[in-house]
Amino acid sequence: MTPAKGVFFPLDRQLDVKERNWSESIIREATWLSGKAGSFEEAEEILKRIAKLEMDDSTIWRHVEKRGETLRKAEEKRKEKALALPQVGERPRQPAAGADAMGVGIDGAMVNIREEGWKEFKVGAVYAIEKRPNRDPITGEWAQVACAVNNSYVAHLGDAQGFAPLIWSEAQSRGWEDARHTQTIGDGALWIWNLADEYFPRSVRTLDWYHGSEYLHKAARLLFPASDAATTRWFTRAETLLFQGQAETIALSMADKIARNPLLANDELTAAITYFQHNHKRMQYMEFREDGFPIGSGMVESAAKQFKARFTGPGMRWSRTGLQRLIPIRAALLSQSFDQLWDSVFSSPPN
Repeated sequence: MTPAKGVFFPLDRQLDVKERNWSESIIREATWLSGKAGSFEEAEEILKRIAKLEMDDSTIWRHVEKRGETLRKAEEKRKEKALALPQVGERPRQPAAGADAMGVGIDGAMVNIREEGWKEFKVGAVYAIEKRPNRDPITGEWAQVACAVNNSYVAHLGDAQGFAPLIWSEAQSRGWEDARHTQTIGDGALWIWNLADEYFPRSVRTLDWYHGSEYLHKAARLLFPASDAATTRWFTRAETLLFQGQAETIALSMADKIARNPLLANDELTAAITYFQHNHKRMQYMEFREDGFPIGSGMVESAAKQFKARFTGPGMRWSRTGLQRLIPIRAALLSQSFDQLWDSVFSSPPN
């Protein structure tokens, strides 16, 4: 909006707005707000009410589209650099000032893409590990519990092959290669472990405690469909075994009950038995806790929910390119690194 002749907004002068050309300062803040607010319309309303700026939602989107594409290309360059082999004569990489213990959490979420329907986007959290006073989710007692701290996030609309270099580049920039203790945590999806095998081979694999417990609870209900009391008793004993790292024992117990009562047999119980058998090495929860690793993937599940809060509002459907341009903005906001990223991309001298 251009003020009438002889009328000006004080903030326009402060931010160097001239005629219909928005200053880079305003574009920066509008881009930030587009990733923070629930929609471009909401970003328009906030700018109007708080900043007294009349920038409509379509204008905000046009600027976000342009800046977001630049940020996406910068992201691609970081991925290429992280995967590149050292050049002849290149100076050795200096150790990064990272944490002694680090982890990556990996998850997936769904978003509605125009003409494609609901598609999965991959979400990753890179975190440092510290022990802090906390209520133990297993015992309920206060103790020094390993926690994920200083989280940073990445996301990718596409398959695991496109996502893997992205989370690796983020982990590398955080000092992953110099951390003495590392962890990969996820919900049990095979693609997560395949990714860890290729990019994080030395990390401790951990299946999120809450997903394992949910499988256990479902199995208890299936084994004792007619008795809530029996369901509770079996689940309580089995949960203790699970925490102690005896997932194989649980699987054998379930198989034995089915053998003694074939009427219990069904696909869901068979899947649960397979789940505990295949993942038992990733379910050594007591050992992980003693070694100073988190056993819950809340750091990445929370991130997935926060990405969804921006991308899956009522009636939202995205073009693929449109969402890809907003993802790095939202990721930088959640990582508390928007200003640093913006300055590195838009304020640095060209190479």
